[in-house]
Amino acid sequence: MNRPLAGVRVLDLSRVLAGPWATQLLADLGADVIKVEKPGAGDDTRHWGPPWHEHGDEKVAAYFFAANRGKRSVAIDFATEEGAALVRRMAADADVLVENFKVGGLKKFGLDAESLRAAHPRLIYASITGFGQDGPYASRAGYDYIIQGMGGLMSLTGVPDGEPGGGPMKVGVAVADLFTGMYTASAILAALYRREQTGEGATVDLALFDTQLAMLANQASNALVSGKDPRRLGAGHPNIVPYQPFQAADQPIIIAVGNDRQFAKLAAIVGHAEWASDPAYATNAARVAARETLVPMIAEIIASKPAAEWLEQLEEAGIPAGPINTISQALADPQAVHRGAQLSVGGGALGEVPMVGSPIRLDGERSDAPLPPPALGEHRDLLSEWVDAAELRHLREAGIVG
Repeated sequence: MNRPLAGVRVLDLSRVLAGPWATQLLADLGADVIKVEKPGAGDDTRHWGPPWHEHGDEKVAAYFFAANRGKRSVAIDFATEEGAALVRRMAADADVLVENFKVGGLKKFGLDAESLRAAHPRLIYASITGFGQDGPYASRAGYDYIIQGMGGLMSLTGVPDGEPGGGPMKVGVAVADLFTGMYTASAILAALYRREQTGEGATVDLALFDTQLAMLANQASNALVSGKDPRRLGAGHPNIVPYQPFQAADQPIIIAVGNDRQFAKLAAIVGHAEWASDPAYATNAARVAARETLVPMIAEIIASKPAAEWLEQLEEAGIPAGPINTISQALADPQAVHRGAQLSVGGGALGEVPMVGSPIRLDGERSDAPLPPPALGEHRDLLSEWVDAAELRHLREAGIVG
């Protein structure tokens, strides 16, 4: 397997989603990720069920599997002096440390960036918080749902006001968390590269709120250039028409016309070739302006035939289109099957675990970490790297190590 981060050790003090998502990506790329969890409880997401995965005496929520492939788990209570000392020893041997505690929350344990980087200048220390390490909201806890609202995303997502069910909605997955995890992993990779040049580590500061603002992309640009807030368009697109779902006779399909040439082909398919030369519809800018009249006309025509007939014609014409699948349908799609989207990873204390694999391929090889998600404290023997047998036995008897 192509493992470009082989030899990089990551100490993962994070939990829930943004941090674990970042460290899972690093594990997929070959890093040795050691997940430090609280004895007896572990990562919160181990308990976010149903649904549950059960194997022997182990019962873990399916949520946990989404972001913890490829890691080794040790259970250490670093709220104790001895536990914190052990984690500091582990940090001395790490290339990267990732945490998502509140600002200043790790200082009392000597596990903050200032303390650890002073002792280990090559360490890359990545902190993920809701609002960043400074500013008026720095002390606030950050949750994806709140960030989607505060960061503007929910103002763009949902049914337009005045329509049945109108109002803002969150996205169906925790996108602020996931994007923050990806940005964190990218920053860590850049810091690792820079360290090769300078020998110095880095302190990485990622905030869900900052990330949410950045990922507004074209919608933020629209607001900045126009001076007007974009409005909710349901499943429509603010800058392109037609670019949305249409209800066929039996099920909805998405038609995504990306340019005027594609629109001319669509116009011919729906029996209105004249639209391609009509100044009211011929250009995308005109179609955006005429959205309220054009889209209903297309919708009425699409509703007259089954989805399969339309999709066949649209594909032949080179017009991007597709069905709206359930998750099960998407994972069973022939393309997903061919690309090996589903994995079944075994060999650990949790048995065979079904997962969606990494989308990354390097030189034609998949980048999926070979280790399954771990049971809590499954790799406790790993701690013998930092403590002798007698001390480890003492720590276990004291409940400091699980």
